[in-house]
Amino acid sequence: MKELHALLETVAKLRDPDTGCPWDLKQTHQSLTPYLLEEAYEAVEAIESGDITELKQELGDVLLQVVLHAQLAGEAEEFSFADVARTIDEKMIRRHPHVFADQQFADETEQKQFWEAEKQREKGVGDTQESILSSLPSNLPALLKAEKIQKRVSRVGFDWDDVAQVIDKIEEEMQEVKDALLSADEQHVQEEVGDLLFAVVNLARFTNINAESALFSANRKFTRRFQQLELMADQEEKMLSDCTLSELEAYWSKVKAGE
Repeated sequence: MKELHALLETVAKLRDPDTGCPWDLKQTHQSLTPYLLEEAYEAVEAIESGDITELKQELGDVLLQVVLHAQLAGEAEEFSFADVARTIDEKMIRRHPHVFADQQFADETEQKQFWEAEKQREKGVGDTQESILSSLPSNLPALLKAEKIQKRVSRVGFDWDDVAQVIDKIEEEMQEVKDALLSADEQHVQEEVGDLLFAVVNLARFTNINAESALFSANRKFTRRFQQLELMADQEEKMLSDCTLSELEAYWSKVKAGE
């Protein structure tokens, strides 16, 4: 594809020691990491907003990060962009034998089991592995990691039978948070709040909701509502810091009623 080839040439020129950009030249895999995460989240935001034009832009920014990392590795003679593309292509073919080969699965559950088993095989995880949780990346966002932990242990039967049990667990953890608050032990409170969050992630998993996406949407909704609240107060020439809690709650109720 000529467009991709052009992008590869652009990034190579940006990294040219003689004619390149000073900012691009000083980048490393480590220094680029925050940008990779930022661009991924901005792409998610574009998806959530339904803005297709913005999504096109953000996916380009994500692709740029991939090309930059591949360029750095190529300069170090470690691997190239072609190696990256070849590796993921081979992986997708290998993990979809029902599409690219003659293997048949009885249902979607069996297909997912094959997918997970293949992932473990690729990572070199065998019967002698110390823990089924050992191969989880250590720097995943906390909500995402909680979900992956729960999915891993559920595969060996360590799971609730139904959503009612999950809700009971949430109520149990909430009571433990209340008890911890009475103790005035900050460390204890933190531990119990963490347990409560972990239980809520379980509820999301049981209801086929992505916890990270759900919280992302909740953050956007709260931000939108609070900005409308600010506008209402401004229209009445009031400073938020001068408003009582009752006044702020009244604004909030108006915002919600207007949606």
